[in-house]
Amino acid sequence: MNGEEISAETETHTACCGGHAAEAASPGASVIDPVCGMTVMLGKGKPSLTYKGEDYHFCSQKCHDRLEADPYFFLSGNNKRKPQPAAANALFTCPMDPEVVQEGPGTCPVCGMALEPMSGASDEPNHELIDFTRRFWVSALATIPLLFLTMGPMIGLPVRQLLGETTSVFVEFLLATPVVLWAAAPFFQRGWTSLKTRNYNMWTLIMLGVGAGYLYSTVAAFFPAVFPELFRSEAGHVPVYFEAAVVIVALVFLGQVLELRAREQTGDAIRALMNLAPKTARRITPDGDEYDAPLENILAGDRLRVRPGESIPVDGLVLDGRSSADESLITGEAVPVEKTQWDGLTGGTINKKGTLVMEAVKVGDDTVLSQIVEMVAAAQRSRAPIQSLADRVASYFVPAVVGVAVLAFLAWLAVGPEPSYVFAVVSAVSVLVIACPCALGLATPMSIMTATGRGAQAGVLIKDAAALERMSRVDTLIVDKTGTLTEGRPVLSDVVPLQGFSEADLLALAASLETGSEHPLADAIVAGATERGVKAAAVEDFEAITGKGVTGILDGKAIGLGNGRLMIDLGVDLSALASKAEGLAEDGKTVMFLAQDGKLAGLVAVVDRIKDNAAETIRQIQGAGLRIIMATGDTERTAKAVARELGIGELRAGVLPEDKKALVDELHAAGRFVAMAGDGVNDAPALAAADVGIAMGTGADVAVECAGITLLKGDLSGILRARRLAVATLGNIRQNLFFAFIYNSAGVPIAAGVLYPLTGMLLSPMLAAAAMSLSSVSVIGNALRLRRLKL
Repeated sequence: MNGEEISAETETHTACCGGHAAEAASPGASVIDPVCGMTVMLGKGKPSLTYKGEDYHFCSQKCHDRLEADPYFFLSGNNKRKPQPAAANALFTCPMDPEVVQEGPGTCPVCGMALEPMSGASDEPNHELIDFTRRFWVSALATIPLLFLTMGPMIGLPVRQLLGETTSVFVEFLLATPVVLWAAAPFFQRGWTSLKTRNYNMWTLIMLGVGAGYLYSTVAAFFPAVFPELFRSEAGHVPVYFEAAVVIVALVFLGQVLELRAREQTGDAIRALMNLAPKTARRITPDGDEYDAPLENILAGDRLRVRPGESIPVDGLVLDGRSSADESLITGEAVPVEKTQWDGLTGGTINKKGTLVMEAVKVGDDTVLSQIVEMVAAAQRSRAPIQSLADRVASYFVPAVVGVAVLAFLAWLAVGPEPSYVFAVVSAVSVLVIACPCALGLATPMSIMTATGRGAQAGVLIKDAAALERMSRVDTLIVDKTGTLTEGRPVLSDVVPLQGFSEADLLALAASLETGSEHPLADAIVAGATERGVKAAAVEDFEAITGKGVTGILDGKAIGLGNGRLMIDLGVDLSALASKAEGLAEDGKTVMFLAQDGKLAGLVAVVDRIKDNAAETIRQIQGAGLRIIMATGDTERTAKAVARELGIGELRAGVLPEDKKALVDELHAAGRFVAMAGDGVNDAPALAAADVGIAMGTGADVAVECAGITLLKGDLSGILRARRLAVATLGNIRQNLFFAFIYNSAGVPIAAGVLYPLTGMLLSPMLAAAAMSLSSVSVIGNALRLRRLKL
């Protein structure tokens, strides 16, 4: 900061806020904190700060630090002009049932999923993920010794013999009790909610199965005398199944933790977008002081300096300076846009080479970047994943299982042998245990985990199960142009000299002019000359003419490079190359004419090249039955040239971020399943709104965060690989759900005792737990088959 005084008006204001008045006061006197307005008693050891010869006193260190970071904001009274955000309680909604909205976190009364913040992003850690991870590890650590105790004798480990049966059962009880009563508490809460709301789901069965298995085992452990000889082992002990209850809890927690980690990534897109804006802006005070002020303190009308390479902090107008801005944030186009006085600037875009002084016009929630953030958040909230097959089946399966358990209990109680109540309880417990769908908790996460690894090997990153589920149903693909179909960076494509000039001569003249230029296409020409071994020379009297081109003197001759308007100003006749220039422009190339001493010497052209495999991939995608629409912020002429070369029949040119999202909404209204492929920040709202967002891994981080699928190499052929992977994974998930239910469903009538009249045997809870575990093993084994999938 400079040492100039702020202003006479500010001095008067500061004197009443702890300046000279405070200095003259004796200890025990009071002054006003200039930040928060509270009264501060002097001599009490409160923080103070000297600024421009004035002493200021504060009620807390926080107020001290805020004024130190931005003195002008508070001492000028601008803090009182800053609009105060309306108080609002944080709203949470269910990703599966968006009609469920409540204040604060919780669980959905319909499906039991954890509610997520409607803002789409939060700096707060995911408390449910932290809590479930802790509960998972407790469950897993209890599972290991339990399995040693129960399965050890089967593999020759005499653990149970050494401890004795009574001690072993007591140890099992001690290990299982904290898992069932503490770790599994969220499951019981969700299960109870499902009963109260009659939205029967996986949690209903888990609550009944775990609860029944634990209660049965506790009774068997402490009151074995109530059980008849039929239920005793050869050694005379009543079997207990604490390990079954604990294994169920551990497996379900494993699935939940995997899903929560995937869902947590949805907020990363919002955070990445917000990080595009700098945290500070360089304020210029009315008296010429300059310092970096917190972005939240910038108000409309403030003057700011933007240095080369910095992000533009807010939306505004150029007051002084000349530069170019990378506006791919808005347009998606790689070519920067020249900026001079009174041109508009967009917050979050990048100032390239020159220094700009700007006036803030739109700040806070009014900026274009903030509106993009809100569009992405709204799109993520409004697009709930398709209701899982597991919940649909469970809605019918749960009442059926409970009904069978009740019927079995009543039937055994009425006609069973004595003690009939024991047979009734055992059959009912067996039904609930064998029906407990721990495999349901693994069916989707295991397939997704395996598919994610297989996809990564093929350059396809998958964010979540919902993206794969929807990808298999996509019938329309929207593709961005720059960075998706094209390389995303302009290169020198054509050098057309007239008689008297060689290509090398013409390129040398162009490169010599552009070496001193900040024109957005200058780098492409200079790089092209370097690649061809052409050296640039020093130019005298260099001048950049905004919106037209550049001029200078080289070897005593006046040269100019630019568009047709510059040539007209220089009195140059363009007729010799008019048709050639028109043809290059029709091919989507940017043409620049070069003149020497008032005569046309030739032209150079630059182009954003189409990716090598784009045409073949587009043909294959169309062959797979997908409708393709190209949407780009570029001009219609350039867009048509690219579409024509790639065989794309539908295009939308000159579109902004909101236009791309509107296109997605329009297609949704027509009943289409839409995938959006893009690589820029401007694609983020459409990527989030589409059924499936597909990001180029070579593009912006925000695009990657908003997308459900990322192509690591930015290779369009990855779309075909992603579709094959999606179809195979969805089929694998369906198979897993079948395995998760088939053993349970087949075992339910056996557990109820339908074979007892024929065989005289009743399925014990031990065999019921074994059948339940077998379904989990089947799910894991089937999911692992995806590792061998050919893409």
